[in-house]
Amino acid sequence: MSNVLNTRQIMKILPHAYPFLLVDRIIHLNLEENEIIGLKNVTVNEPHFTGHFPNAPVMPGVLILEALAQTGGILVHQKGYDKKIAVLLNILEAKFRKTVLPGHTLHLHAKGLHISGTGGKMATKAMVGEVVVAEATISFALVDKEKL
Repeated sequence: MSNVLNTRQIMKILPHAYPFLLVDRIIHLNLEENEIIGLKNVTVNEPHFTGHFPNAPVMPGVLILEALAQTGGILVHQKGYDKKIAVLLNILEAKFRKTVLPGHTLHLHAKGLHISGTGGKMATKAMVGEVVVAEATISFALVDKEKL
């Protein structure tokens, strides 16, 4: 399996579409270590910037968490749970350390702590360059695609 996924491949995996697809590319995937790294290019043209501090655009923290969750969902899919969709159960110990601005590229890291046929938990962090901008532990349930 290729260790890189492009946008079209991601669109076949995730049930999201514009403007809610928040992962542009996967640059690292290690199924044995349950690790994945995705990229999100943050641009001023995104719809949330028209209302979220329009004179000083800052990416909403909840969207950073969603991008991390989507990256984790791709890992779950690649682990063989392709007939299921990961849905968010909870977010623990979320911390927002730095602002994310248009022009930044988010590196979205997710490490599966536990993944099974019913759900799991991931340690996640978002980075801009070498700086951690957000981190959280995200738990999810797996549901059949047909039941969603």
